[in-house]
Amino acid sequence: MPISINQHNSEIQKKLEVWSRKPLLRKIYHKFYRQVAGFVYHGGKDVVVELGSGIGNIKEVIPGCLRTDLFANPRIDRVENAYSLSFANESVSTIILFDVFHHLRYPGTALKELLRVLEPKGRIIIFDPFISVSGFFIYGFFHHEPIGYARRIEWLAPEGWDYQNDGYYAAQGNATRIFAAKKYAPLLHDWKIIDCKKMAAFSYGASGGYSGKQLYPEKLYSAMTMLDMILDKLPFLFATRLLLVLEARRREINF
Repeated sequence: MPISINQHNSEIQKKLEVWSRKPLLRKIYHKFYRQVAGFVYHGGKDVVVELGSGIGNIKEVIPGCLRTDLFANPRIDRVENAYSLSFANESVSTIILFDVFHHLRYPGTALKELLRVLEPKGRIIIFDPFISVSGFFIYGFFHHEPIGYARRIEWLAPEGWDYQNDGYYAAQGNATRIFAAKKYAPLLHDWKIIDCKKMAAFSYGASGGYSGKQLYPEKLYSAMTMLDMILDKLPFLFATRLLLVLEARRREINF
């Protein structure tokens, strides 16, 4: 079943309420957004777009970011769908997908559309779950969305598929499977990986995020970030977040 606007906006309202009452969560997300901002490519167009913006809080750190989502709400700037963007060819410099990539049922189809709108050397910045040993435990047992490791990744949408009637999809392991392994490398020939950061981000996990219980007081945030820096050195064991930066290779493509 397609996601309804009522379901979507109900979730937005819940997140806004959590955002307003959890200063620790705001501090953590602002740090994430600053990391993302460090990779923004302004280029000649200087148009930065976030897809799936939700409550639109990225603008608190990246003021010029154009916030979009599947449905209109007062916190976004325009309605967009990753499979069919309204932007002209080569008109966008950076596209940000923050906790969005694992919701793309057909990632290859979406990437082709993002490639269409990106200017030469334009970038996609993906911030998504990473499935290490710890990540498998955390996302597998403490998160409502499936990891989807046993599910086959459908790279391209089948002929006749209607993106407007697509139902809810989530596979938290998709970014790890596609970008941290060699199997899918041949399908990424249109992209150059600029950076691939695997982060422990235990400070975030223990904050409870938007849906869980906060496990430590805000005053211990600095100590938790120090712990993250130590655990970052062993990403196979401890990474739970992936910050990936892709640059569009110049190519001849039929739009």
